[in-house]
Amino acid sequence: MNTPNSARPGVRAVRRVVREEPEVQSGQYFFSPCPRGLEPVLADELTRLGAADVKVVPGGVGFTGDWKLAYTVNLESRIATRVLWRVGQGPYRKEDDIFKLAYGLPWERWFSPKRTLRVYTTAVRSPLKSVDFVTLRVKDAICDRMREQTRQRPSIDTANPDVRAHVFLTDREATLYLDTSGEPLYKRGFKVAAVEAPIKENLAAGIIMLSGWDKVEPFFDPMCGSGTFLIEAAQMALDIAPGLGRSFAFEKLTPFSAAVWTTIREAAAARAQPPRELPIFGSDISGRELARTKENLQAAKLPWVVKVEGADVLDREPPADHGVMVTNPPYGVRLEDKPALDAFYPKLGDLLKQRYAGWRCHFITADPDFPKLIKLKASRRTPLFNGALECRLFEYRMVEGSLRTRRTGTDDEPGSAGPV
Repeated sequence: MNTPNSARPGVRAVRRVVREEPEVQSGQYFFSPCPRGLEPVLADELTRLGAADVKVVPGGVGFTGDWKLAYTVNLESRIATRVLWRVGQGPYRKEDDIFKLAYGLPWERWFSPKRTLRVYTTAVRSPLKSVDFVTLRVKDAICDRMREQTRQRPSIDTANPDVRAHVFLTDREATLYLDTSGEPLYKRGFKVAAVEAPIKENLAAGIIMLSGWDKVEPFFDPMCGSGTFLIEAAQMALDIAPGLGRSFAFEKLTPFSAAVWTTIREAAAARAQPPRELPIFGSDISGRELARTKENLQAAKLPWVVKVEGADVLDREPPADHGVMVTNPPYGVRLEDKPALDAFYPKLGDLLKQRYAGWRCHFITADPDFPKLIKLKASRRTPLFNGALECRLFEYRMVEGSLRTRRTGTDDEPGSAGPV
């Protein structure tokens, strides 16, 4: 029978170069990707959840902690896309170096060969020509290691794997992770109806946090689509953990402690407030999209918590005399949409000035002409990405008339509704 070191040429050398992570009880390193632009928001959230050594990098946040923290972040984070557990890291120059790195890790200690597997690779400035070939080599390394150690190998499932291994390549270093989340964390487990261009739940939650909404004042989305902002706001107000309605990949890993997880999950469930009518309002001009909002509210067990109605944003009155508006207005992906939007945005700006004094209004858009056409002075502009689409979150603080009528100053001070 072959020994592990005989499976591939040069495997013995990996024992000297691979930096294997310590035992899985404490002091583990995790990385959580998130929508670009929300990294500081995620860092604050992770700190509140008990993470240590929190470090923001473009595209996500690294942190340390134990497995209890990993369970908690998966359950409680509204911003993270995943929680990746770092299992190995080392330098490389060619694909064989990455194979040796992966083969030297004790995968058999972390999951059963009866589990299905998929490998993902992401590269930034890597000198290697083929990311797909790296993926294949890491898959081979994991399966070879498993076969040598257990006489079994995991099956590959690219659609719905039990275990996801992630490879991240820089120009000179490879890092290997095991995914503790499974499906992305923005998949809360309840949305059953989507619209053509949905905004992901973790981006929506981050935008709500950036708005400064206090979970008590009125909240309004006048172009609600499938209801993502409304549902995220309702869950925040009721302190419902976003992951209560789903399962996670860490439940299929060998280090998993069912007792610890049960304690964490039951505490979160007990903390959640019972549904009640909230000052959260939504509307949409499209009957089809409004039906999707209601369907998703029903699936989230919040059917009467949020008040929704069919209405054109330009026609309806504000649902309260003050509050926070957060919405994702239409923007011209197709050229034929652009003339209609160019006519719509000035009317929207006039509406805010005429009816929404006392409101803080927030718009997430990828349309570069939006701030010019709405003809209002933004009090804040935050760069964000909706997937690969570069956007801006514009905040407009609407006041009665100009600031000149309220205090000494100019109409164009930050926070006014004066022209750009």
